[in-house]
Order: sequence, then structure tokens, then C-alpha cells
Amino acid sequence: MQISLPEKTVNIAVLAFDGISPFHLSVPCMVFGEHHGGMAMPAFDLKVCLDSTGRTQHEVQTNAGFAIRVRHGLATLAKADMVVVPSWHDDLRPAPPALLKALRQAHQRGARLIGLCLGAFVLAEAGLLDGRSATTHWALAKAFSERYPHISLDPNVLYVDHGDVITSAGTAAGIDCCLHVLRTSYGADIAAHVARRLVVAPHRQGGQAQYIQQPLPVLATDDRLAKVLEWMLAHLAQPQQLDQLAQRALMSRRSFTRHFQQQTGTTVGKWLLNQRLALAQRQLETSKRGIDDIAADTGFGTGLLLRRYFAREFGISPSAYRREFQGNA
Repeated sequence: MQISLPEKTVNIAVLAFDGISPFHLSVPCMVFGEHHGGMAMPAFDLKVCLDSTGRTQHEVQTNAGFAIRVRHGLATLAKADMVVVPSWHDDLRPAPPALLKALRQAHQRGARLIGLCLGAFVLAEAGLLDGRSATTHWALAKAFSERYPHISLDPNVLYVDHGDVITSAGTAAGIDCCLHVLRTSYGADIAAHVARRLVVAPHRQGGQAQYIQQPLPVLATDDRLAKVLEWMLAHLAQPQQLDQLAQRALMSRRSFTRHFQQQTGTTVGKWLLNQRLALAQRQLETSKRGIDDIAADTGFGTGLLLRRYFAREFGISPSAYRREFQGNA
């Protein structure tokens, strides 16, 4: 079912800044700014703009070694129906006051604000996420939560939509978020059409939890514990009882659990689950082996248990995860 197209032009402002990734900048431009022939599309007028305060040239340097000339300033936000902050500086520096003011004014005027990837930090700094939930790239989730404890961060989803303010996870999740805007605003047919033109999935299953790198084993400074961690990693398919692991480390059960927590930052059970899931992910990404065989190799025992834990941690089934990485292979 397709939603009626807007009668008037939809003005979209996309923020650029020095050091921006060309990919991040291109995502909203490709989804909203390209001519996707073959279907009646909303009339989008997309303008890339920048904070030109104190600048003599309207150019931004990308992190790929080339510059982009930008013709529009922050005044563009005053007429925008949608404002996209496609990313932000990796060092998470504060946003310029002029930009924060322009974002707040655009929001008060009724514009829809979208923070893709690290762009969520800018919307949070502007106070537009206070008391709300949000997401951002999983690698910066801890930094976001520490800086904005009053915002409920969900590092596992691809995007969070509050209607007037939307945030997305990192990199390619920006495409998912922009397609979501198309789907919810103008219908599934238009979103699917644009997705086909971009050769991407119209809607991905699961969230970014499936892409979060599982913690690698942290070797202890205590040689006894380090050797036990190495053994555990090499024998993930085998049952690993806490008492036996403590005995292998020549420690009491209580001392072993305390040392383990200090050295790895997590419990024995959670560490084992993370490593087993990481191994299962690698096998699903690179092999055609059956789910039951992978479950046996990774210590889950049965395909049922692997499916249960996989879905709980990543929000997606092992089979669907394999299709995401291998297609129909």
C-alpha cells in the first residue's frame, strides 16, 4: 500500500563538515537526492549545507583527501522540512553554537531531524533527545551513555524513530534509516523501489547487535589464568564447568571467579557465551555447514539452543544471519 505523495516539494538540508566521510554524506543524498526513475516519487529538494561561521571558502575537506564545494549555509535549515546530520567528527568534539541553535530552531518550527551514526551526538548536544531513547554506532555507545546519561541508548537496533527526531546506528544503517523514512512517510512501494535502485535490502532483519564485535579474550597478567583462558578458547565445543576451570587455574572457585571478573570485565558464563556466539557467527558467514553441526562445534550442543541464544543476543535467527552475509548461498 502506497501513501499519497506530498503535493508540495519536501525541502531537505544535509549537514557537511570538515573531515566528513564521503560515504556518510552520500547516504541521504543517494536516497533522497537521486532521480530514481520508473515510479512517481516525492518531490525532494535536497541541499548540502555547512556552518560557514568564520569561513572564507565554502569548501569542506573530506577524510578521503578531497574537498567538496558547498553552496549553502545554515540558513537553509530555516526552510527545511527535514534536516539530516549524516555523521560527526570521530573525536566527538562539541558542535558549534550556531549549528546547535539552527537545529533547535528547525525542530521548534516542525522540521524532522535525523542523526545518522555519530550525528546522534549532535542532536543529543542540542537537547533534542533529552528523556528519550536513541541509538548510534555501537563502537561509541559507551561514550554516548557516559556523555548523555539522561538519554536511554539502545546500541542493538538499526534506528530509533520518535517521529520528529530519528537516530540511526553506524555506517550502512544510515541507509536503513533513510529507507525507513521513505517507507513510513510515502509507502513501502517507494522504499522498495529506491532500495532496488541502490541494490540493497528494503528492510534488514535484526539490529546492529549482530554486527557488534564480540569481545576478544583478554589474557590475564597471571600466567595461570592466561593459560586457562587460552584453553577455554581452544575447547569451546566442550562442556566447561566452573569448578574444573578453577582447578585448572590452581585456584579456589571463589578466587577464580573474582580474578576472572577483574581480568576480563565479565563473568565466566558470559565470556563463554560471547566467544561461542562469535565462533558461530564466523561459521555462518563463511560456511554452508548445518545449524546442528555448528551448534555442536561451538558448545551449544543442539541447534535449538544455538537458535535461542542467537536470537536473544542478536535479534535474528542463525539462518537469517547467514542469508545477510551469504545471500542465497
